[in-house]
Amino acid sequence: MVNGGLEVADVFRDGALSFLSEYGPTLSREQRAVLRAVMDCRTPALGGHLQQCDDCGHQRTQYNSCRNRHCPKCQALARAQWLEARCLELLPIPYFHTVFTLPKELGPLALQNQRLVYGILFQAAAQTLQSVAANPQHLGAQIGVLAVLHTWGQNLMHHPHVHCVVTGGGLSPDRSRWMACKRSRRRKLHFFLPVRVLSAVFRGKFIELLKRAFSQGRLNFYGKLACLAQEAAFEHLLNVSVRKDWVVYAKRPFGGPEQVLKYLARYTHRVAISNSRLLDLQDGRVRFHYKDYADQQQTKILPLSSSEFIRRFLMHTLPSGFVRIRYYGFLANRYRQARLAQCRLLLGVKTEVPPGPAEPTAPTEVFDPPRKHEICPACGRGRLVIVDAVPAQRPLRPPFFLSRRPSLAPHLPTSSRAPPTT
Repeated sequence: MVNGGLEVADVFRDGALSFLSEYGPTLSREQRAVLRAVMDCRTPALGGHLQQCDDCGHQRTQYNSCRNRHCPKCQALARAQWLEARCLELLPIPYFHTVFTLPKELGPLALQNQRLVYGILFQAAAQTLQSVAANPQHLGAQIGVLAVLHTWGQNLMHHPHVHCVVTGGGLSPDRSRWMACKRSRRRKLHFFLPVRVLSAVFRGKFIELLKRAFSQGRLNFYGKLACLAQEAAFEHLLNVSVRKDWVVYAKRPFGGPEQVLKYLARYTHRVAISNSRLLDLQDGRVRFHYKDYADQQQTKILPLSSSEFIRRFLMHTLPSGFVRIRYYGFLANRYRQARLAQCRLLLGVKTEVPPGPAEPTAPTEVFDPPRKHEICPACGRGRLVIVDAVPAQRPLRPPFFLSRRPSLAPHLPTSSRAPPTT
């Protein structure tokens, strides 16, 4: 299959049996559910409904979506609804984009303790931004932070990092003034939080939180990492990880709220890889394009076996209920509306956010919206209306696919074979 309609689901169907025969016993419940959902999405397996034209009688079957937050085909509606709510919350100020990256030495530990370590990554990044911004030497204010977790790199390997959209200014400690970020002599905004300071503070806070989790016995160690259960080995790992600067990247400020929305649309509901990046699938091998950031962001093509592609994709399955979009500072859920109202008052913004229902904790999986009457593609005159329901036709699964035996570790093992290279 080349270009055209190639989807992640096609690669999954092509390599599922080979993948499961090798990795099936190690899959977590969430990974097994993602594998099923992606393959079944918008197919007879999930059922659907029959539409018929009220003029010419033309019929069309529409199948249901899986609504899984890891599915490349099920994010458009969730993204649109979430962005609509965020549009009402943007202030007429500059926003900055900051990225906090976990060093590769701690990647395997994060894979075996996703809920805990990813949570610490969020916590350390947010605490770093807020503490440095609160320092009078930098800004001396409470800022607003929106953070989004990504766990992948362009080649689908494990690369956990947090993207943060940071307000270019904040509320004074007594919330009586809006404190804007300073301008340089050329009247251009500069990032008011120095990157070197952010990197050092982030490293210190993350290590401190990780040590606390270890002392409390909250970390799990499996397989090759079992030796880290010993305090000396764990301390050695941390010492190795802190010998280098931790990557904190700060981009130029956004030009305005419109650019912020464009950025959020690209990052918030993204999955490990989109269907548009797939090139072809032939003889059990899939090729896709990616950016090599280590080589001046050159666009390259990476071939992988279908089984290895599935392994890498499922490596980024998040634990059930884990919130990957979080808010801090004056954007924290508890008092967001009150703080935003105060910011608008201090900024002289007249428009106010209309009161509405509380925001859900995790804007992830959503149901399909009620379908409006569509124009018939056959005659172009009539409208398609739902006339009947199509029952689900669950495909038969091999025994090892349906197995619910608890896995030895809540992540996919790192393959001992080197992945194919370009």
